[in-house]
Amino acid sequence: MTRLEDSNAMMQVLELVNEHGVEGMADAFATLLNIAMRCEREQVLGAAAYQRSEQRRGHANGFKSKTIATRAGEVTVQVPQTRGVSFYPSALEKGVRSERALKLALAEMYVQGVSTRKVTTVLEKMCGLEVSSTQVSRVAAELDEQLEAWRSRPVGEVSYLILDARYEKVRHEGTVVSAAVLSAIGILPNGQRSILGVSCTLSEAEVHWRSFLESLVRRGMHGVRYIVSDDHPGLRAAREALFAGIPWQRCQFHLAQNAMAFVPRLDDRKQVGEELRTVFNAADRDEADRRLKQMVEHHREARPKLAEWLEHNVPEALTVFILPEPHRRRMRTTNGLERLHKEIKRRTRVATLFPNEASALRLVSAILCEIDQDWQGGRAYLKMQT
Repeated sequence: MTRLEDSNAMMQVLELVNEHGVEGMADAFATLLNIAMRCEREQVLGAAAYQRSEQRRGHANGFKSKTIATRAGEVTVQVPQTRGVSFYPSALEKGVRSERALKLALAEMYVQGVSTRKVTTVLEKMCGLEVSSTQVSRVAAELDEQLEAWRSRPVGEVSYLILDARYEKVRHEGTVVSAAVLSAIGILPNGQRSILGVSCTLSEAEVHWRSFLESLVRRGMHGVRYIVSDDHPGLRAAREALFAGIPWQRCQFHLAQNAMAFVPRLDDRKQVGEELRTVFNAADRDEADRRLKQMVEHHREARPKLAEWLEHNVPEALTVFILPEPHRRRMRTTNGLERLHKEIKRRTRVATLFPNEASALRLVSAILCEIDQDWQGGRAYLKMQT
């Protein structure tokens, strides 16, 4: 796009606003969006229209009309098409699934009569219009189809597997319960991260974890040689049943928190935490075992229950020493998955309460699908050749 065309387009935007005021904002927005999309296409192609360039990666292929809903009303934009290279404007693609899912979660509460004045206000601000049950059903069917395709896609070889769960408030049979959101991250043979799957269930019982892990296997997950997770009984039982013999690393962060249950005095917890860190930060497994033995003996007389617990449980958190040293810091806890859970919480706390498990799964899936797509093609999380 030439500077003259840019200038003319911007003048057109100003004229629309000056002539029609607020009513002209929709057309002005469409004009600006059309400019941004054409500029982005030029960046992707590596050349402007009709420009000869050795850096060109494809060719422009006209435009396709698309009507989108905005707070200024419905607008029709001209989506640039390409030939020889894949392209879709980020302004239209980025955040579409998760924003639609969040609107839908709020809309469901509104339609089903469980919303509060606050929820209704947020819904109106986000959607800009009232939503009927028919509209909700139609959007839900379309969105669920896309997200189910992502959740059921083939997995393939996974070197390291990270498992964890978080909870969301949902309505179930007339009561409010905490539903477990089970999720899994895989470190692939090329060092890339991938969000392998997510499930929303009524608890972390073995039957639910087993069903979730079996779904990963059915989708082709293989080659797992190391697993990181918390020591939840349901997860432990399911993991041992399906992945017997695969080395398991108990999350060091969660283990340190569990240890504090055996240290009643708050003043003593800092000291015990520091002692555990010296064990975890040892140079190798032999050194870690030596430091653990010293720690156990140190507490044997004054805190016999703590000493016994440490002796039995801490070795489960030292499996990480079988990995190459550069991998250990990232693969000794479930913190990578915990960060995803914080992002989920940031987005779901607007809804506060989901009307059912399907609604919660819809929003969480949309968020994780976006993050997973951002990871693809990015820098490797680990250098696996190490």
